[in-house]
Amino acid sequence: MKVITLKLKINLIRTFIFFSCFSPFCLFSQDLRSKEKPNIIFILADDMGYGDLGCYGQQLIKTPNIDQLANQGMRFTDFYAGSTVCAPSRASLMTGQHTGHAFIKGNDELPLRQQDSTLSQYLKQAGYVNGMVGKWGLGLQGTSGAPEKKGWDFFVGHLHHVEGHFQQTDHLWKIENGESKKEMIDSTVYVNELFTQSALQFIQKNKKHPFFLYVSYTLPHAELKVPEKYLQLYLNKDGSSKFAPEIAQPAGLHYGQQPYPKAAYAAMITSMDDYVGQIMQQLKAYGIDKNTIVVFTSDNGTHIEGGRKMTDATTFFKSSGPLRGIKRDLYEGGIRVPFIVRWNNHIKPGSISSYAGAFWDILPTVVEISGLDNVSPKDGISFIPALISKPQPQHSSLYWEFNEGGFKQAVRSGNWKAVRFYKASQPIRTELYDLLKDIGETTDLSAQYPAIVKEMEQLMDKESKTPPN
Repeated sequence: MKVITLKLKINLIRTFIFFSCFSPFCLFSQDLRSKEKPNIIFILADDMGYGDLGCYGQQLIKTPNIDQLANQGMRFTDFYAGSTVCAPSRASLMTGQHTGHAFIKGNDELPLRQQDSTLSQYLKQAGYVNGMVGKWGLGLQGTSGAPEKKGWDFFVGHLHHVEGHFQQTDHLWKIENGESKKEMIDSTVYVNELFTQSALQFIQKNKKHPFFLYVSYTLPHAELKVPEKYLQLYLNKDGSSKFAPEIAQPAGLHYGQQPYPKAAYAAMITSMDDYVGQIMQQLKAYGIDKNTIVVFTSDNGTHIEGGRKMTDATTFFKSSGPLRGIKRDLYEGGIRVPFIVRWNNHIKPGSISSYAGAFWDILPTVVEISGLDNVSPKDGISFIPALISKPQPQHSSLYWEFNEGGFKQAVRSGNWKAVRFYKASQPIRTELYDLLKDIGETTDLSAQYPAIVKEMEQLMDKESKTPPN
């Protein structure tokens, strides 16, 4: 009788293992390896706020194509950029490291080092053709971080982040014969229209084998200048702004003259929405939209540059939505971003995820999708389970640091969020917020919960690998 019972237990275990291997997630993992690798398109806005899209609550700016992406895929409510300015945010995206570990921590044109392996390099190992259009910002010509040294087969765009400040230019950089070279262009052309055309050409050329396309727009930052056809959407018949009163940006400043900053900002977002629509239309025309993952997000929170005022961002458009802060803040408005993923037949249309993830999760997620299994883990975790509505492993904490303005740090652990400020390299205060009850970070709870403050500061100390500078 005992022998029969033991055999029965063994058979039950074998049955459990057999059916476990055919669970939805296991089948999904097998499916990734047995079928054709999906194409991946990652579209990155520049300084667009959490609340700037219709699907995130925007009422004044038209974004029908990006809203449709959300309707067809998954919208994340608690996803974060790598940093609160562009270069470290993009470094986090490419390397899978948060700013406590990454080499690039600010906008000072440091290139990625030779030892900094990137998302594009991993995908190249997996057999992908890699194309990039728009702003790179992680290595100039001849440096260790130049695009051709970081896994890119095709590139049209800006190398220096300041080049991306302007919507028209007389030159762009391209990869030619395995080297980044400057090419003169028509200075009357709007660069983001050119980036879109280059992206469409890349898709057309590579539609028959797996590709990774990184579309790094310079919209809506920061020269508030946009093609007339988009601006007209936000002007009255007499040519005045629909968002009057407007305070004009005068001539003679770093960014160009703009009589209607509010209308121009809205038009820039709508222009990018149109470009996204063009990309989606081409995928459908070639019959590859069902096997293409499309991601849309922003590199950090909204800006107040080029004539844009704080009241434009926080009160008029409510570009940060319910969040506090903007670009250069480590409050939620500086780092929490819209994040949308569309993947036909894998992601439930119109789904919403509250997974608290960040840019350093993208590398392990995409690497897993590509079929590579020999990549050493960094700071991120794959969020494939969240995409297919299965139980998702959670971060114990998310960490950021930012070197401008005297240095500051932030950490989120569960619903607790702490922000620590420095002066002369010394900490001066730590603020504490409960994001579940206070998403706008209006009430500092540090005095009420000193033990939690201490725990959060210990997390910051643990995650920061370099001293404040």
